[in-house]
Amino acid sequence: MKTVISFLIIFSILVVVHEFGHYFVARKSGILVREFAIGFGPKMVSWRRHHTTFTIRWLPVGGYVRMAGAEDDDSAIEPGTMGTIQVNDQGLVDRIDISEGSGNLSGIPLQIGEADLVDQLTISGNENADPDQPRHYQVDHDALIVERDGTEVQIAPRDVQFQSATVGRRILTNFAGPFNNFMLAILGFMLVAFLQGGVPSTSNQIGAIEPNSVAATAGIRPNDQIIKVDQTKTPDWNSLVSAIQSKPKQEVKVTIKRGQRQLTTSLTPKAVKESGKSYGQIGIMTKVDHSIIGKVKYGFTATWSMGSQILKVLGSFFTGGFSLNKLSGPVGIFKSTSQVVGAGFTNIVWFLAMLSVNLGLVNLVPIPGLDGGKILLNLIEVIRRKPIPADKEGIVTLIGAGFLVLLMVAVTWNDIVRYFIK
Repeated sequence: MKTVISFLIIFSILVVVHEFGHYFVARKSGILVREFAIGFGPKMVSWRRHHTTFTIRWLPVGGYVRMAGAEDDDSAIEPGTMGTIQVNDQGLVDRIDISEGSGNLSGIPLQIGEADLVDQLTISGNENADPDQPRHYQVDHDALIVERDGTEVQIAPRDVQFQSATVGRRILTNFAGPFNNFMLAILGFMLVAFLQGGVPSTSNQIGAIEPNSVAATAGIRPNDQIIKVDQTKTPDWNSLVSAIQSKPKQEVKVTIKRGQRQLTTSLTPKAVKESGKSYGQIGIMTKVDHSIIGKVKYGFTATWSMGSQILKVLGSFFTGGFSLNKLSGPVGIFKSTSQVVGAGFTNIVWFLAMLSVNLGLVNLVPIPGLDGGKILLNLIEVIRRKPIPADKEGIVTLIGAGFLVLLMVAVTWNDIVRYFIK
C-alpha cells in the first residue's frame, strides 16, 4: 500500500505540475482554460477561479487541462438536448444546464434545437419541448454551461479559443508543460543537495583516498586530478569512474595533474563484483561541495546531466536500434517506485526529479499528440505563414495519438513481462 500511495503521489505531482504550466501560460496569453482537473473519472469537488473550473476527480492519477477550442475540448450541444436556461437582467442567457438533473432546477425548460456558443452566441429551441413555443436567445460571452456529468464550465467563444491566439503564444503554451517539469527537476535536485548536506563534484579532482587502497599504494593524493587513464582522457568524474571500472585486474597507466606538474604512475584496479559483473576500483572519492551556491548549482547541473543521458538513450533508437527495454511505462515506474520508497525520503525526491526530466524531454519529442508534435505544427505554420487546415491537423494528431496508444500498450506489456513474468 505504501508503494501504491507513493506511486500515485509522484505520478500526480509530475502531471499536475506539467499541466499547470500549460494553464498558467494559456491564461496569460488570453486563452480560456475551461477546466483544470486533478485526477480522472467522476467529479468529487469543484470551484471556479479566473474563469476556470478546478475539479478534483475520484481517480487520483495525473490530471489534465481543457483549453477552449483545443482538439480535446468538445463543447457542442446536440439538437434535441433537453436542458434549462437562466436569463440575466440584460436578457442574455448566462447559464445553460444540460446535466442529467437539469429538469429539477429553476429556469426555463428548453428542448434545444440549435446552439452556437462560439461565433453568434445564440441558443434556440422549444420551451417546455412544445413546438408551438419556439424561443431564440442571445448568450452572454461569459455564460456557464453545466455539462452532462454536472461539471460547470464556461462556454468557449471564438476570441478566447486556443487557435485564436498568436502562433508565438501557442508555442509558449505548448512548451510551458515541459518547462515546468524541468523547473520541478531543478528544484528537486536542489532539495536533494540540501538534504544530503552537500553535493559530489563532477570534476576529475580527488576528494579523499581510502586507506590501504590501490590509489593510496600508488601514491595518489587528495586534490590530485586524474586527467588520463591509459590513452583515455578523463575530463570529469563520470569519465574517470567509467575508465577505471572498465579495467578490473588490468594494469593501467594514469596521468595525474598535481598543481602545475603532471605525473604518471601505473596501478592495477581491484575487481569488485556487482550484479554478476566485475568492475575496477582504486579507492578514490570525489570532492564534496558543502556551500549553498554549490547546492543551488547542483539543481541545474544534475538536471542538465540527467537530460543529456536521456537524450543519448533517445538518440540510440536511431543509431543503436529500437528496443522496448530502453523505455518504461507506468508498470516500470511503479516497480522502480517500490525500490526507491524503502531507500528514504531523499531518494524519493531524487527519483521524482529524474522522472520530471524524463517527462519534460519525452513530451518534446516531435510526435503529433505530444507537446513537441504540437510545437512542430506551430513552426510549420510559421514557415507557411498561414494556419494548417483544421481537418488536416486533426488527422495528423489522430495518427500520432494512435501511435502513442500502441506504443504505450507495447511498453506496458514489455514491462509486465520483464518484471513479473520472467
